Amino acid sequence: MSTQKDIVIQETYGERFQYCWGCGPKNEDGIHLHTVPSEDGKSCVCEFVPDKKFTGGVPNNLFGGMIAMAFDCTGTASAAYFAHKNKGLDLTEDTVIGRFITARLEVDFKKPVPIDGTVKITATPEEIGERKVIVNMEMEAAGELRAKARIVAVGVKDNM
Repeated sequence: MSTQKDIVIQETYGERFQYCWGCGPKNEDGIHLHTVPSEDGKSCVCEFVPDKKFTGGVPNNLFGGMIAMAFDCTGTASAAYFAHKNKGLDLTEDTVIGRFITARLEVDFKKPVPIDGTVKITATPEEIGERKVIVNMEMEAAGELRAKARIVAVGVKDNM
């Protein structure tokens, strides 16, 4: 059986929620970002190497919209995980996790994000409520902090 760290949160979404362009495992044209819990369960991590087609106005730097999208997908997946864990539940391959969507996303761009290597987002919970989760995130690339974000995510029902 897989440990929580090995499980991609987006792959535990209910069937109808698996089509996000950024992180949906069932979107054939999507990016397929993966967010996984850390080994201790206190944070979540998303690592990816951007495709060169997502360059911004300056060649070899990631387009700002892609940065925001990566924070959005990582933040909502992390919110789902933190809410799930807060209920005392384990994340398993059979989990159908509650789905969260973005109510607010704030991004602070610190430095350009190079497109030629791994980008890592680390997410930690700020507040976990019954229906709302606030997550703080940091994006690193080439050993430097490149951007920070804060997301307010809300849980939705399956019939949204």
